[in-house]
Amino acid sequence: MGEQPLHFVGKKDELIEAKRSFRTVAGRDILIIHHQGTFYALDSYCYHAGGMLQTGDIEEISGKLCIICPKHKYKIALADGEGLYKGTNPKERPPVPRWYSKGIKQRTHTVTETNGEVFVKLSMQPGWIESDYYQGEKGKAERAKSEADESETLITDDDS
Repeated sequence: MGEQPLHFVGKKDELIEAKRSFRTVAGRDILIIHHQGTFYALDSYCYHAGGMLQTGDIEEISGKLCIICPKHKYKIALADGEGLYKGTNPKERPPVPRWYSKGIKQRTHTVTETNGEVFVKLSMQPGWIESDYYQGEKGKAERAKSEADESETLITDDDS
């Protein structure tokens, strides 16, 4: 497999100003984030249920910058797509809640910047990463359906 091409995603100043930018790169929907002086790129739909990460808050969790999916509050490390969750070890006395890793759940991509232009190289990490699902036809259809269901409930709630 050859080297992945670099895809131009925008001018550095515009991406910094936007903070978060949605782009479709070679048919893949990704989110470019500029946070604390660094660019990150990751699949734009949460690995868990396809929620749009674009509006998620960014927090430092267990020493890692994470985006929090607005849909179900799943926490995803910006740097490597690791899923984090809080749990307790029942063998501990008393059990203290701490952060644990679910492993890599969200595909992240490489961002490079040259002369004020920003490029993304899509991840070629082999194997299945859960966020891949929402990039495929089945996942996109499922996501569209759940979004339609949500917007219908919003419309029908207003009977005044």
